[in-house]
Amino acid sequence: MLHATEVLGAEAYDVNGNFVGRVREMYIVPAEQLNRVARLLLGRGKYRPLVARYDQVAFVAPGTIKLNADEMALEPFRPNEAWLAVRKDLLDQQVIDTNGRKVVRVNDIDLLEQRTNGSVEMRLSRVDVGLPGAVRRLLQGLASPSVIRRIQEKLPPRNIRWEFINLIEPDPMRRVKLRIDHTKLAKLHPADLADIMEKLSATERQSIIASLDEETAAETISELDKRLQAQIVEKMDPEKAADIIEEMAPDAAADLLADLSPETSREVLQEMPREEAQEVRELLQFAEDSAGGMMNTEFVFVGEAATRDEVLDWVRTHDYNVEQLDTVFLTNQEMALSGAVPIARLLMAAPGVPLRELKAEPLVYVEPEAGEKEVFELFDKYNLRSLAVTDKEGHPVGSITVDDVVTRLRSRL
Repeated sequence: MLHATEVLGAEAYDVNGNFVGRVREMYIVPAEQLNRVARLLLGRGKYRPLVARYDQVAFVAPGTIKLNADEMALEPFRPNEAWLAVRKDLLDQQVIDTNGRKVVRVNDIDLLEQRTNGSVEMRLSRVDVGLPGAVRRLLQGLASPSVIRRIQEKLPPRNIRWEFINLIEPDPMRRVKLRIDHTKLAKLHPADLADIMEKLSATERQSIIASLDEETAAETISELDKRLQAQIVEKMDPEKAADIIEEMAPDAAADLLADLSPETSREVLQEMPREEAQEVRELLQFAEDSAGGMMNTEFVFVGEAATRDEVLDWVRTHDYNVEQLDTVFLTNQEMALSGAVPIARLLMAAPGVPLRELKAEPLVYVEPEAGEKEVFELFDKYNLRSLAVTDKEGHPVGSITVDDVVTRLRSRL
């Protein structure tokens, strides 16, 4: 096992034993191999830097490189943005540990040696984010590699396998050239991804959101601090912002749009489909600290004569957020709210039972103008998971879920 810091600065000699230069940089060429050190940049005084390919390396040891080619066979260096530079792009840089779901700083990189057809390939194995790597960096050039190794062997290791590392590259064109894939980020829970993004710069946050699909981006933005939500959306093209906000629950979309500048909010609403835009505009009319400002207009309500199987068939054929679906609200012949049935009670009931026989008691609801304090008290008093919101005629117009309450309370801590 080698370390990048032991190779950077190493003396390189050609096949005849002539000194070629010191290793100034190591490059990965993602288009060829995602973890192989494909090029070594060798510099010597005022001479033009040369590049040794991976198949021209015959021997590697801390501080020393031996080539299997003559100096004349080496290519002159030409910068290439499609190459990932170990010193410039990785060491001391922030990367994302997708396994640990956090942002870490790279102190060093572990390299595995692989002998192939008379040459030695170096492959990135692990990223050192702990004290051993920091000590190696601190003592580099001040002590011999053997002394540094003896010191760092006594320190607790902290490494992350290379396949769990996701790089952060703000430039979209270079992201493509480096083949940086954010698929692994999209598989993280939106709350974890939001925590990661809060530790990044504004430009880095923007680049990650741009790489996600609309649904994942919407879920992630919803988990961010309100200030960061507005910052991200304000910098987006209105059409792109509309595509993402359209994937949010109406109440979350309304909260976000309310925090944007009037001009941006207007532009985004113009890009949204008419029905969704109208729904959000109606929610924007309510005060943020009211029941109307907290409610979600996407909820399930059915006639109280409907049977258990009829309701389940209805839910299966409609696009509801199953993670928030815990209550079915009932209406009478006048379409007024008449009851609420917890999902657990619905699932345990016999197939043909009408939902009016499964209603929870008492029937609890609020009107849109009710204050959030009243909403909190009702959730606490009746141990609610969902609370219906009705208009003055008693027709259900929305639902407040327990996660809405938790979010509001958490924002006050």
